[in-house]
Amino acid sequence: MEKRATGIWGIKIALICYSALVALQLVAFFLTDILVLLALALEMLSDVLISAFLLSSIFWSMKPADEIHMFGYKRIQNVAALVAAVISISFMSLETFRKAIPKFFQVPKPVELQSTNLTLMVIIVGMIVIAIPTVYILHVKAKGASVKAQFVALVRDEVSYVVALIATILVDREFHLADPLASTFIGVVILAGGLYILKANVYYLVGKAPSKESLEKIESIAKSVKGVLGIHDLKAEYVGPKEFHAGFHIEVAKGTPIEECDKIAHEVERRVIMETDCVHCVIHVDPANGS
Repeated sequence: MEKRATGIWGIKIALICYSALVALQLVAFFLTDILVLLALALEMLSDVLISAFLLSSIFWSMKPADEIHMFGYKRIQNVAALVAAVISISFMSLETFRKAIPKFFQVPKPVELQSTNLTLMVIIVGMIVIAIPTVYILHVKAKGASVKAQFVALVRDEVSYVVALIATILVDREFHLADPLASTFIGVVILAGGLYILKANVYYLVGKAPSKESLEKIESIAKSVKGVLGIHDLKAEYVGPKEFHAGFHIEVAKGTPIEECDKIAHEVERRVIMETDCVHCVIHVDPANGS
């Protein structure tokens, strides 16, 4: 619960930072007409929408299991991350390309020193502001699909700011193509971040299994329980950012009383849930072959 709360705070801080930066960068763009500021503002605007959606998904995922969703609502974070990816890919990245590409074919306008200085100041402020939630999420080591998607967005934003900073310096030295080039690059960064989040979360929604090490640990724990002679047909899938449910068969000696079998199965379940991220176990008891 504590890590979940810190993850929520990480996204809340990011949402506040993004909202402030959207306003700042839009004002600066209208004052300077430097395109890279509009690209950054669009990127921040997409992050405002994404952060708000991710934040709501965390609260939704806290709902307890019910008769409709018997394993709970934790996968809603993966759904939210997918929607966030679609927003980045289908709207913000394409809008950035739409604004940047025509600039390659236009006669560049002279840029005043005052405009360049304002742009540099806005970019540096943006880098500092974005670093706040980034460092916070790293420090608290919060987990979950929503928090991970937020962290990817923050890292992507810092990269975009570095590119924008370089482009502004080059524009000041009359390399005017640096502005649309940087804006196009930011569009690519938005697109790449969206694709990364998309790929990472699709696997969870189609029933991603825990790692081989986790499955081997379950098998080892089950075999360590007195009376268990073997284990087979182990299957597991994630039902949340970390939590998974598992089902498997344990083998006991032929003739073992049903009461003892039940006791053994409950002990296996208790240990697996206690020592792994498994939140639900379905255990079948079979007589061991040749026993």
